[in-house]
Parts: sequence; structure tokens; C-alpha cells
Amino acid sequence: MDEWAVKLLARSVPKLSKPVLIAGLPGIGNVGKVAVDFMVEELGAVKLYEFFSFNLPHSVFVTEENLVELPSINLYFKKGSGRRPDLVFVAGDVQPINEQSCYSFSEAVLDHFTKLGGSTVITIGGIGLPAVPKRPKVYCTGTTKEVVESYKSVSIEPKLYGVVGPIIGVTGVLLGLSKRRGIPAVSLLAETFSHPMYLGIKGAREVVAALNDKLSLGINIRELDAEIREMEAEAANRAGHVDLPKALRGIGKGRTGEDISYIG
Repeated sequence: MDEWAVKLLARSVPKLSKPVLIAGLPGIGNVGKVAVDFMVEELGAVKLYEFFSFNLPHSVFVTEENLVELPSINLYFKKGSGRRPDLVFVAGDVQPINEQSCYSFSEAVLDHFTKLGGSTVITIGGIGLPAVPKRPKVYCTGTTKEVVESYKSVSIEPKLYGVVGPIIGVTGVLLGLSKRRGIPAVSLLAETFSHPMYLGIKGAREVVAALNDKLSLGINIRELDAEIREMEAEAANRAGHVDLPKALRGIGKGRTGEDISYIG
């Protein structure tokens, strides 16, 4: 079975004006997940759809109440304000388990995004490095030279060729399928440590800061900085063991020990 059941969670489907989609799921350093989860929380985005398939990982999470729940991937929306456009977010605990389900999920997301009148797609991921970067760089690639140029800034490096190999997972496939549909799309990839237990919150911070400027999100970056300091202190107290925060339950399965690697 490779069909995606989509459940409407809001009272009704909102009328949005050329929304921008921002997608971030677990991967190397969980950069995309951390960034999107933070934006969803800070902006108070509303959960609109839940995606379900038998091609999600065969597992359940144990909650703080000592109960179990299946992994989920959800689509949220947030109406624009001032210069901030209408936004749609894709966030979740996991990624589809294989290539076919990754494609079918990405198609399902784009189908619903198109129905909402979507304009641009942004995916977020991590670039795995053999050591922890002091100040993670953010790179950009996209479907056209024009859209990449529009996201070029002091904090975003547009020359990604030769830095990474294939962009794997939903982060890459969503980009490629957007190109087939003629939807402008970019991917923002932040450097992070390529270790399965490392949380790339500093890389996520750089991506959020870049989008904060580009899309006029109005997010207080200092709050994310405070979370970084809190997690670093917690890691030090636990003798180097990095614990995922309560909201981040999905661990990306990435390659380690490579000079250049990437997974969406």
C-alpha cells in the first residue's frame, strides 16, 4: 500500500493568498525538523492536515504520559501579517521509509499545496560534517537561477555544487517534483555534525534567522539562542550526552564519518 490518507484537522480549509510552503523533517542533525518546529511554535501555526500511510516507520513513540502514539506528519498554516506572506508548514516525527513512499508523499503534499494556491516551496535540511562547525554556513540551491538569486544574502551561500552529493529524502524529492510542476522551489541546507545523536540546533538557528529576514516572519531569534544555551548546558551536565528536547522525538538515520554527506 502506497497511498496517503489525508485527514482534515481544522474546522475548514482556509483561503490563503499565494502561500509559501516550508518543509522540514528529521534528517542529519534534525536541522529541518528543529527549524520548522520552532517556526510553527513561535508563529502559532494551525494544524490543517495529517498525513498517514502504511509506509511510515513501523514504530510508536512513548509519550510523557507513558502512553503510545503513532508517528505523524502534519501540514500547518499561518495567515500573513504585514510583509509576512501566508505560510504553510510541513513538520513531523519521521520521513517515509522508502523511495516510492517518499515520492508519493511529496506528490500528496504538492497536491494539497496547489489547492491552497501555493506559490513557492522551501525545504530545509542539514549538511553532515566530520566535526561540529563553530558557525554553521547555510547553502542554497533551487529549481531556477532566479529563485536561488532571490534567496542569496550575506548569510546564505548560493554555491552548493561540490559541497554535497545528492539531496536525499523529502528535502530533495519535494524540490525536484516542484520543478516538474513549474513551482519555484529552494532548499536551505545548514552545516551540522554528521552523528546520529547530534542535534544541529545551531544550524537550524542560522536557517530560521535567514528566513526571518527574507519572509519578515517577526520571530524573536533570541528565544532560539536561549534554547541553544540551555541545551548546551544540559549536554555538559550529562557528560557530553546530547538529549533531544521533548518536542523532537524523531532521530534522523544518516551516514557518519564522511567528509561530505547529506540526507534530507
